[in-house]
Amino acid sequence: MSSIPIEMPKLSDTMTEGTLLRWLKGEGDKVEVGDVLAEIETDKAVMEMEAFDEGVLEKILVPDGAKVPVGVQIAQLSGRVSAASRVARSAAAFHTLTTTSSPPAASPSPSSRSCMRVKASPLAKKIAAELKVDLSQLRGTGPGGRIVSRDVKAILAGSGSSAVSSSSHPVLPRRIELSGMRRSIASRLLESKTQIPHFYLQLEVDATPLTRLRKQLSEDVQATSNANNNQKITVNDFVLLAVARAATSYPKINATFTGDVILQYETVHLAIAVAVEDGVVTPVIRNAQNLSLREISLAVRDLATRARGKKLRPEEYQGGTITVSNLGVYGIESFSAIINPPQAAILAVGAIVSKPVVTSEGQIIAGQRMSLSLSCDHRIIDGAAAAEFLTASRKFLEIPESLLFF
Repeated sequence: MSSIPIEMPKLSDTMTEGTLLRWLKGEGDKVEVGDVLAEIETDKAVMEMEAFDEGVLEKILVPDGAKVPVGVQIAQLSGRVSAASRVARSAAAFHTLTTTSSPPAASPSPSSRSCMRVKASPLAKKIAAELKVDLSQLRGTGPGGRIVSRDVKAILAGSGSSAVSSSSHPVLPRRIELSGMRRSIASRLLESKTQIPHFYLQLEVDATPLTRLRKQLSEDVQATSNANNNQKITVNDFVLLAVARAATSYPKINATFTGDVILQYETVHLAIAVAVEDGVVTPVIRNAQNLSLREISLAVRDLATRARGKKLRPEEYQGGTITVSNLGVYGIESFSAIINPPQAAILAVGAIVSKPVVTSEGQIIAGQRMSLSLSCDHRIIDGAAAAEFLTASRKFLEIPESLLFF
């Protein structure tokens, strides 16, 4: 028997730390290979951490709810190291960021951090901590600008003497700690916007035929004996399939820049931006170019549901080759999206809106239009190639019957 450290695993390609939501095994419990030890929240989803070794859980070093960097020891197992464990640990070594023998120190609360940054009396600090007042927002009236107890009490009583501003009822900002997902989004999009030379193309789609066909298909589904609301076809389903089909004809769009070479993919792994409670995730529909409209519809509904429930597996949100982001459901008519690295392009889709349009005969009629905006990596894609792809996508959507056949 030997003492085996259990470390925070790297459960996604962008994960740098995880939140240990809860332990499913307790100290003294017997552990078999494959047993689920704990639930871990990564920057993408909530996942189960399995045991690689067997033995007894000797000691838990990190409590429920703690944030832990990848590679930090979180528990101690007394048992035998399995062959599978040796392989897994060797692979994980390539991804480990830090390793330490003790759990990370707990982060100070917002109020305690504020107390450490400002000059305040011990009593003022005590009252501020109890009442959750941010001392950095107060102006001290004590000697040398020191914050004293009356300054804290005055802010709660509505007196303006201690406020930074002249307002008699200052509004203190709400502090929101960054989640793993929010931190990952901030890092990746900053990298994308600062390191990738974006350019943008936009056009409008005549959405009248698309709206008509979607309504017809919905009525046909409802008329069948097995109809149910889960089989409803949406405008976004048509958009996703149009992008998948167009990307196969224009592989320059379906590509990645590696620094030395450009990788162009024959298959389209379509990433879909899904809004979740703390940000956005992009689950991937594999080989989307080979799917039917109904298969696309079922796939995106399943992935979106599990994404919002944080039930996606790592392979389900990795490896996308092009992304679609649709804000039409929120009433947004047009927008430009930031590229999802290492992909070369992202398509932003707006709402279908009614507006006056001019026909080829010069007549003004009521029409329905939908905006498509393509963001491209200029290191990979030039304007002409992007325009051809965007035009092909529009053609599919303006003749939507073409999407019903391979």
